[in-house]
Amino acid sequence: MKILVAVKRVIDYNVQIRVKSDNSGVEKDNVKMSMNPPDENAVEEAIKLKDSGEVTEVVIVSIGQEKCQDTIRTALAMGADRGILVKAGDDIEPLAVAKTLKNIVEKEKPNMVLLGKQAIDDDCNQTGQMLSAILNWPQGCFVSELGINDSSITISREIDEGLEQLEIQLPAVVTCDLRLNEPRFASLPNIMKAKKKPIEIIEIESLGVDTIPKVKYLKVEEPPVRQGGVMVADVKELIQKLKYEAKVI
Repeated sequence: MKILVAVKRVIDYNVQIRVKSDNSGVEKDNVKMSMNPPDENAVEEAIKLKDSGEVTEVVIVSIGQEKCQDTIRTALAMGADRGILVKAGDDIEPLAVAKTLKNIVEKEKPNMVLLGKQAIDDDCNQTGQMLSAILNWPQGCFVSELGINDSSITISREIDEGLEQLEIQLPAVVTCDLRLNEPRFASLPNIMKAKKKPIEIIEIESLGVDTIPKVKYLKVEEPPVRQGGVMVADVKELIQKLKYEAKVI
């Protein structure tokens, strides 16, 4: 069984986000970048399945600039077998990503595609669903538990009513939740080995995917500065403020 894992290079979650002076977007120059956290869970789950013997090959794919090779190398150091970089601009939208992944899926013919449930930079939560629709494959989203049977997978995911258990026929698209696992840290020997693992580079133009943005960002602003709270003397005063000032009760 082969698993294809899609990963994205995003601003590290520990970095304080700064808006550009012209409000055209977020400052990315000289900022620490890393793998999107839910994508790390997807990589970890694929490698765990490989370690258990249920999967024979784990292929990592990323779409973006040349620097995305660093993100792929991180996944290879965790234990993936090889990588694919589809070179494209930074402003590629979820639909174009899904169409690009469809081309890679048709080329690689994996039994399952794993993605993070969403990217922390735009929070779109769209690529997995779009890819599933384009491929006409079943999909499990926000997966917090995953098991493989002969020709199907069993998943558990959190919904408003509680935990939902599903059985999905393969091939399938799965988007991974942060609860799925705890991503491993790559050891130094594995980091050195990852440098020798192959990364295939494909130009997105060769796939015939339309990458022209369909959404125009008008303005990006920082959220307003939060005002300091007010200390109250007792419960009676608290209730008065909630009722007459905040008007929430």
